Amino acid sequence: MTEATIPVRATIDTVGPQAEERLLEFTRSELFARTFREGMDLVEETAAYLDGPGRADSKKLSRDHALTYAGQSMRLTTRLMQVASWLLVQRALKEEEMTGAEARQDRYRLAPEKEALSMTDQPLTGYAAALPAILLDLLARSESLHERIVRLDRSLYGAINAQTGNTVADQISRIEAAFGRVV
Repeated sequence: MTEATIPVRATIDTVGPQAEERLLEFTRSELFARTFREGMDLVEETAAYLDGPGRADSKKLSRDHALTYAGQSMRLTTRLMQVASWLLVQRALKEEEMTGAEARQDRYRLAPEKEALSMTDQPLTGYAAALPAILLDLLARSESLHERIVRLDRSLYGAINAQTGNTVADQISRIEAAFGRVV
């Protein structure tokens, strides 16, 4: 086939006005304003702790506990950056800096965390019990916020994806293709 005869798959935004309006209503709501403030405040609080008292706290830990601290602080910052990114996309949508079609792109969806061990579901024993209480509190609060935002994302964008043929089977196929194996 020559370049001229290769079929081109056009992206057509087929989302109805009701779904679009629901997104905009959410971004203008008090719920979004509170969630945005909570998320950004938690990002700032975490950065202040990790850059300040957290450094001193980690130096007081044994080598093994310090490794656990480092891993958990990376987990915390990764989770919060994902949350902040999602919140900023919603704000950009609200302020008309981004279109609804742009905000609906898969790259802006927030995925649930798939972890074998959740700090909030397990008793604080072993290494976790040795971690500073402030870090444990930040981890628990960030996990709770992340879970709420994942639910919001699914509620707001799940119905839209269903309208555009973005089914669970489609997503599983994309994951299998990306990793080259059956999940």
